[in-house]
Amino acid sequence: MKSLLAIDTSTENCSVALVHDGKLTTRDIESPREHSQKLLPFVEEVLDSAGVSLGNLDGLVVGAGPGSFTGVRIGVSMAQGLAFSADLPVYPVCSLQALAQQAIRKNDVAGVVACIDARMGEVYYALYANENGVALAQSEPAVAKPDTNLIDIGRLKGWGTAGTGWDAYADILDEHHELKHSDNSRLPLAEDMLTVVNGAGVEPVQAEQLEPLYVRNEVTWKKLPGR
Repeated sequence: MKSLLAIDTSTENCSVALVHDGKLTTRDIESPREHSQKLLPFVEEVLDSAGVSLGNLDGLVVGAGPGSFTGVRIGVSMAQGLAFSADLPVYPVCSLQALAQQAIRKNDVAGVVACIDARMGEVYYALYANENGVALAQSEPAVAKPDTNLIDIGRLKGWGTAGTGWDAYADILDEHHELKHSDNSRLPLAEDMLTVVNGAGVEPVQAEQLEPLYVRNEVTWKKLPGR
């Protein structure tokens, strides 16, 4: 098994996870305005706890979005900086897929409709099937205004939900309550991104190629100075 460090600040959670020698070490806290203060100390804590240095890892994993624009920028920037410093490849993981993976880990569901509140009366959403315990994408991440016809719920028998989008729009998106609703997978966690990388065939990129997944086309990304 690869030694990987995963970080995610794409939503209200600041989450870090390290798998090394088969042991998982995690840190996470819901602190939407403190990501820039919490992230690096969490990274240092999990590395110290496992007795491993950044340069001894096989790669980094980052929650690339969609989610909070500021949060996504913080996570991607940190991943770029760490990757450049240790010459490591980076595995970008969609935050919606990480949410789906968390729901699969916690609940008995055939698949997951992952949905994040995108503010401004919109949601980010995507569908993921449970294939041998791994969340595999059945649709591309998208953003839209909540609507009863947005998702074909009728064909998703045995599927569950994940994400903050269901907090606000469950009655609209699933008006007949046909899905298995649960509130135990509201925010993505870095540990589930490790599972996605190992099980879903995520391809690594070099640090200079790493880009956030904003979904909204009008938002552009400026890479780190000098990159």
